[in-house]
Amino acid sequence: MPSVLHFGCNLWTVGAIGLAVAGCQRSGESARPANQQPAKQTDPAAAEAASSAEYFPTVVLETSSGKLTIKLDPQAAPRTVHNFLHYVQSGFYNQTIFHQVETGYVVLGGGYTADLAEKQTRYPIPNEAANGRKNRRGTVAMARAADVIDSSACQFFINLTDNAHLDHRGDQPDKFGYCVFGEVIEGLEVLDQIAGTKVQATEQFEKLPVETVLIEAAYRQR
Repeated sequence: MPSVLHFGCNLWTVGAIGLAVAGCQRSGESARPANQQPAKQTDPAAAEAASSAEYFPTVVLETSSGKLTIKLDPQAAPRTVHNFLHYVQSGFYNQTIFHQVETGYVVLGGGYTADLAEKQTRYPIPNEAANGRKNRRGTVAMARAADVIDSSACQFFINLTDNAHLDHRGDQPDKFGYCVFGEVIEGLEVLDQIAGTKVQATEQFEKLPVETVLIEAAYRQR
């Protein structure tokens, strides 16, 4: 059973599995309270992404361990894909790290620089975890805070195995799940290499790689 991971500033648990998620510094809008359901709203960029559902953008992460190619799914998660692409195309993920690595569970990145400085982010986005996509090996999902459903911002994780307990199972924060918005289509061997890296416990993170795993560049391929 995976140990407690530290995804950011807030440490918490999901069911019997210890997991900690997104603690990015946020600016702009705040997330809704845990007991408040999402308001219906129209996002032009998300609508455009959904309307071109036959087109699946791909993003390349050039890491210090090799290259990962991710196919995004705007049909299942239009708001999340739009948000992720904004960070990619603005250069936000360049020179960030995978700051938590748990073999047989997940690798997490997208929020910290190599010197462990936390990056300023956009406003949190609605959680689209109820889209039917599952947290299976190689899929990419958004991290979030324990008690706030709509708190995903910049940090994302890649599943190293099938993690059904991270799927949408209900409307409460501890069951709402983590939105899968894409999958690794090239570079699973690189992912496994990252997963096997030696880790250490620090004041900030319980599973920080001893040798920095750097996202040297992130860019949209098509």
